[in-house]
Amino acid sequence: MKVSEKYYDEQFPFLGQWDMESLCGLKIRVVDNRTYVIVTELYQENPGTSVTYAGQSLREQICEAKGLNPAEITYLECNPDTNSKLSFYDEEYFEVDFTDNPPKYRRLTADEIKHIVS
Repeated sequence: MKVSEKYYDEQFPFLGQWDMESLCGLKIRVVDNRTYVIVTELYQENPGTSVTYAGQSLREQICEAKGLNPAEITYLECNPDTNSKLSFYDEEYFEVDFTDNPPKYRRLTADEIKHIVS
């Protein structure tokens, strides 16, 4: 199941659980003076931890590598459409709020996605 490159600008290597080498798609967008960090699950292309299970650690690794302040970004997770018959693989974007434990996930609307990603 190959993920289309339309979902990311680069593949970002990161250390997942137990420092396992992992890989995600990464897109950074600035829209209306807000920085959005969008991580995309790569499924079989990722040898390690999923973006959801890496969560806050992945956000911190991206911010450190890209010189971003975690308090000044909006962190989004993308489950890309892989043209599967299983609804589990339909496209979805979630805003993740790490201020609580466990983190809070809010599914973005189609209009929000279009505004940020287009």
